[in-house]
Order: sequence, then C-alpha cells, then structure tokens
Amino acid sequence: MRTLTRHLMPSLLAMATLTAAVQAAWAADLPAVVHKRSVEVRQAPGFDAPAIATLRRDARVAIDAQQGLWYRLVLDDGRSGYVRVNEVRMLQAGTESPEGRALFQGNAGKGRVTETATVRGIDASDLAGGQHDAAGLARLEGYRVDAATAADHARERGWQARRVAYAGEARELDTSGQQATQSDKRSGLAIARGLLSKFGGGAIASAPAATVADRAIGKSDQEVAEEERALGPAVTGRVLGVAPLWNDDSAQRRVNLVGRWLASQTSRPGLPWTFGVIDDGEINAYAAPGGYVLLTRGMYELLADDAELAAVLAHELGHVVQRDHFEVIRKQQVRDAGTDAVLSQVRAPGAAAYAKDYVAEHGAAILLTGLDRDAEYRADGAAGIYLERAGFDPLAFYSVLQKMAALGKRPAPLAQLYRTHPPLDERMDRLDGRQAGR
Repeated sequence: MRTLTRHLMPSLLAMATLTAAVQAAWAADLPAVVHKRSVEVRQAPGFDAPAIATLRRDARVAIDAQQGLWYRLVLDDGRSGYVRVNEVRMLQAGTESPEGRALFQGNAGKGRVTETATVRGIDASDLAGGQHDAAGLARLEGYRVDAATAADHARERGWQARRVAYAGEARELDTSGQQATQSDKRSGLAIARGLLSKFGGGAIASAPAATVADRAIGKSDQEVAEEERALGPAVTGRVLGVAPLWNDDSAQRRVNLVGRWLASQTSRPGLPWTFGVIDDGEINAYAAPGGYVLLTRGMYELLADDAELAAVLAHELGHVVQRDHFEVIRKQQVRDAGTDAVLSQVRAPGAAAYAKDYVAEHGAAILLTGLDRDAEYRADGAAGIYLERAGFDPLAFYSVLQKMAALGKRPAPLAQLYRTHPPLDERMDRLDGRQAGR
C-alpha cells in the first residue's frame, strides 16, 4: 500500500504548479538548431511542396507544431514552413521543458500531461521487491491477439509488409528436440570418463581439464527456449505487482494489435507476444524475455500516432529477439552459482522452477539493469528494420527520440531511461549514420 500511495498520490500543490507552467507554455515555440549541412524549408509537409527557404547547419529555428514526420517552423520573416524531424535537433533546456511537453503531448495526451508529469516512476528497488500479480498477468494476457488478427488490422490501416534484410538478426532456437539435453551430454561424458579410467586413463579422466569440461556442458536450444518463455510471465507478473495495467481497454488492445503486427515481421514470430500499458507516469518501456513488452502510461501518452507507438515497440522487440535481458539473466545465474558450478544445471528443476527461483531472488529488477551500449544501439537499429518491414517510416523512431530530447536534459519523467540507455543525442547520431550509409 505504501508503494501504491507513493506512485499514485502526487501532491496537489505540485500538480497545480505544473499545470500553470504547462498552460503558460502552450503559446511558446520550441527552440531547435539545423542539424544538416543545408535544409530546404517547404511550404507544406511533403517533398513535392515548393521550397520557400534554405537554412544552413547550426541556424537557430523555432518549432511550433508537428505534423506527421514534419516540424512546422516559424521563419524570421513571419512565414511558416516545414522540415523533416531529422533535419533539426532540439536545443535541450537545462531543466525539464514544459514547452516540449506541451508541444508534443498536448494533442496525443488529451490533456493528461500534468497527471503524467507528477506521478513518480518505478525504480529498481520497487521491481526487486514487488509481489507477483497473478490476476494482473492474466488480464494482460487476455489482451493478447494472434498474428491473423493483427494482420487483418494492418490491412485495414493500409500497412503493407515489406522484405528488408537484417544480417545481424538472431534466429529462433532449434526446439525440435533433436539436440541432446544437458543431462544427456553429462551422461555421455561420464561414460567416456569411465572408459578412460577402465583402460588406464585414470589420470586423464580425473584431470582438472576434464572436470572443467564436465561443468561447462551447455544446455540444448530446447532447454534455453523453455527457460526464456518461463521467465517472461514470471518477470512481467512482478512488474504488474508494482505498477498495474492502465485501466484503458482501447489502449491495451491497440498496443497488442500494433505490437503483434510488428512481431510478425521479426525472425521470432512464434513467441507468445504480449503487450501492455502499465499505470506509471515515467516515460519508459520494458522488454521481458519470451515476448512480453510493457509501455508506461507516460510513454504511451507522449506518442502521437500508431507509427510512433510502433517505433517504441520495435525497439523493445529488438531486445527480445536478440535475447538481451535473457543473456544477462543467464550470466547472472552463472555468477551467482559460483565457479564450481558453471553452467551446471543437470539436477536443477525444470524451466518453470528455474524462472520461479530467479524472480524469488531478483524480482523484475533485470528490466532496469542497463544493457551495454551496443545492445541499445542494436535495438535502435532493429527498430528501423522492423518499422520498415511492417510498412511504417523508420523515421518515426527518430521522432520519438526528438520528443524525449525536447523535454530537457535529464528531466524527472526520463530519469530511469537515462540511467539505462545512452544519451539521446548519441542515439540520434547513430541513426543519422545508418541513414547516410544507405
């Protein structure tokens, strides 16, 4: 109860103060700077519209609206024109920027901006100690849709799947059961060592090298896949014990339709893909192993349309497909087991008990454990691939990063995201590099 009170009962004074600040900022323009060598400002949001001005790199501009993947600028002579969202960069305020929040969230958030900004987000200690919410997990999984339903929805929206190569994409594991299990491998090694001893190889059979090899026998793909799928609901249930599902059926159904359509374009469409929006005011998203993806309400309300929603989901899909958090869990388990039990799980219980043991010790804190920068950059790159495959413009992800940058330098709603991700400018620089390389 203490945790819920802390999350969901912001002070009325703080809310009133922020409300006044946001209302005052509605008329304010958002400062930005030209990021390309030269940029043509167009009369309307489209490449076929005539150019009305040319701006050079580092020129200061003011943004007063966004239309799709275009920003409307206010020019020095009073005219308005449009540039693409990746042609300028936000000039981040030193503190949280009400201007950025008002400009980018006013329409999409439908007036809920002040509530979002004043609710404290969950942190690692919350996730480590949260209780499993079985009812919340069942409700989350109740919103799950199948691939055919998502494909029907995509056709209604005009989203057409495309073939886009992704050389570094992880593949699905071999779950045919043809691979030897860890127990099978251990049994075979024991027989071989017995034969060596019987025929005079006792010294070899008992050598330290043989002992190390015995301990390092890996799991089969089937065993790894079962553990990954078991961890998904176990970890997600712990998150829901801290931040319940947002009570908005249309939002829950929407994220599942968009998310499942995107997931169908990955190399792992067979996972039990499940998406949800949790009632947490911070701007963040989480990817649990095995196909469970959660957005915070703060993130959901920041997004203007399905393309931006798809962009955030696509980044999280990248983490799941590449098994980023799952690999961190495996390494953590090996480290916890100690050097005398490296990867030795022969007598361990099955996948479900493995997942239960893990969350009993660590909760869901893994979701706020920072991955290495390469993993985050890889997920950003995957987002562009999955967006393009699903019929969206990859620039939608760039648009989302710009929105977060517009909120200022390390604002409170982005506190956890900044702790676990590279700086937004660096991420956009990487995306610029990928676009230039095409």
